[in-house]
Amino acid sequence: MLGNFSYHNPTKLYFGEESLNYLKDEMKNYGQNVLFVYGGGSIKKNGLYDEIIAILKECGKNVAEVSGVMPNPTSDKLNEGVAIARENKTDFILAVGGGSVCDYSKAVSVSVNCNDDPWEKYFIRFEEPDCDIIPVGCVLTMTGTGSEMNGGSVITNRHTKQKIGHVFGDDVMPKFSILNPKYTMTLPKYQMVAGIYDIFNHICEQYFSGEDDNTSDYISEGLMRGLIHASRIAVENPQNYEARSNIMWTATWALNTLVGKGKSEDWMVHMLGQAVGAYTDATHGMTLAAVSLPYYRYIMPYGMKKFARFATEVWDIIREGKTDEQLANEGLYAMESWMKEIGLVMNLKELGATEDMIEGIADATFILNGGYKVLDHDEVIQILKASMG
Repeated sequence: MLGNFSYHNPTKLYFGEESLNYLKDEMKNYGQNVLFVYGGGSIKKNGLYDEIIAILKECGKNVAEVSGVMPNPTSDKLNEGVAIARENKTDFILAVGGGSVCDYSKAVSVSVNCNDDPWEKYFIRFEEPDCDIIPVGCVLTMTGTGSEMNGGSVITNRHTKQKIGHVFGDDVMPKFSILNPKYTMTLPKYQMVAGIYDIFNHICEQYFSGEDDNTSDYISEGLMRGLIHASRIAVENPQNYEARSNIMWTATWALNTLVGKGKSEDWMVHMLGQAVGAYTDATHGMTLAAVSLPYYRYIMPYGMKKFARFATEVWDIIREGKTDEQLANEGLYAMESWMKEIGLVMNLKELGATEDMIEGIADATFILNGGYKVLDHDEVIQILKASMG
């Protein structure tokens, strides 16, 4: 492994069917005024809302709510949540939902006591909090983002057509997260497979960088193999607890900063996907699926050895005298076949993108330098055009 790094993750995890039982113990550690944040109301239909309210009341908490957090939470919604938190003198934020609800809650946590415009401070200037941060806890109902064990927060500004992520430091990471795989079993297949691909691509973004013999890459290969195996079972039988639990656990480890250690990391697929999402409001994992293969085929010549390794170690393609280029192409073909098998969107047209959006999407794409090839604007447009199908 090359480079120097430190590793610390302060989030405490409770995993399994009985994990909600620990919420009462955790709530004893925080103040009286709780902001309960959730999404579209599915937790009211499945009874989870009532369970959590009962626990909070038993703990003597005053509860205010922010409901209706959308899959791509907006800056307007952020401002709404900040106002409610301030009005209720919030001491603690409990996020109950998927990654978007967790992302949103972290954005609220750093904004309640912020004197600047949060969008400008955190998502345009990328400054760090210099105010008191409201602690956050998560009860996860959808897997994919890994937001339950990292400092990431992605917010969309519909006025400027920007979707931007900020990875905050340790102080913003959830204090605890409750992971019960059963909570994920009521999701529609579309959302499930979108989450699966988000997990897979998180690993890819960290894997496809560097050429050194890196322990992180061996861990990543194992995570990818396990995810592929579990995804096939879950698509056939969404109620398979073992498969869903493995998917949930893989999601957490895919983006809790562990497998990025010693790596330069790439993240251009996410930059492309987030720009697409800002224009189409499409499901995040599907935007990644639509742009991934055109991007990887474009950069493959610059990282040929890693793509050949991807083929043999993740997809079990036998070398048998093949060149690295042949292996690399077969690996991406195997990846494409799996993506189609589980039902992912394979082009941007399926997400509502049109040719006349491409220039704007390219302009909204942040260009990063961690991967095998630093793109220019024209190359971004070329990849987006290839992603149209």
